[in-house]
Amino acid sequence: MRELARRHLGKLVATVALAVTGAAVAVGASLPDDTGGAGDAARAGASQQDAVAPAGKVEAAPAEGEKGVGRDPLTDAEIDRAGQLAVANNNLRRNARDVEGDRGPQHLSTNLTEIDPGLTGAGAAQRRADVVSYDYKSDSVVTKTVNLDTGKVEDTRTDQGVQPPPSQAELAEAAQLLIADRLGADLKSDYKDATGKQLTDAGQLQVSGMVFRKETVVKVPVGLTDCGKHRCLRVVAKVKSGPWIDTRALVVDLSERTVGRLS
Repeated sequence: MRELARRHLGKLVATVALAVTGAAVAVGASLPDDTGGAGDAARAGASQQDAVAPAGKVEAAPAEGEKGVGRDPLTDAEIDRAGQLAVANNNLRRNARDVEGDRGPQHLSTNLTEIDPGLTGAGAAQRRADVVSYDYKSDSVVTKTVNLDTGKVEDTRTDQGVQPPPSQAELAEAAQLLIADRLGADLKSDYKDATGKQLTDAGQLQVSGMVFRKETVVKVPVGLTDCGKHRCLRVVAKVKSGPWIDTRALVVDLSERTVGRLS
């Protein structure tokens, strides 16, 4: 665990019609010039070209409307409206719990609903969104289909044993639990080696990650046997503007708020 991974890592993605964030880091290398004066002249010419190069013009992004049309992606306004409709006047907001234990479900994603082939005419043209949340009280995924034109919740589906990709809020909470746990000692030590500073908060890290699926390992530690039923994540941690820290052996059970280590 005490190895700082200093190579490029791609974005880790787990797909269930949903997804998670991250980007590769490009590193420039400075090579010695063994061409003598010719190299100096070439660099001088390049500098002159850079000095006279005209500045590029960046076009402003077009203003986004309140509502999309047809199969347009959901607008920010539609996403906000769908989230409000999904928890309005129902027991989910009162009884469910989010990743921090607060009242209300943990939002995971909001996506444009696939067209129901049984709908025709005006009904088929209406805009609908699937709002996917996780209820940590019952360890279940709740999907509500809301009609953005009528403002009604048209369908509610509750599933257990289903684990969509994590939200950024869940990854941040998992990282915070790692930092607080004794198994996170190497993470904190590696961070100090890289930065000279103490690691006390998940906000100091750039985090990504994925759902831990116990069927992918040969031997599951005792503390992680409920993963799949529970919400368990593997976190990929990176020093902001710095190296990656190897945390692949650690798994956070967000349902139990515990940390386990893979052998």
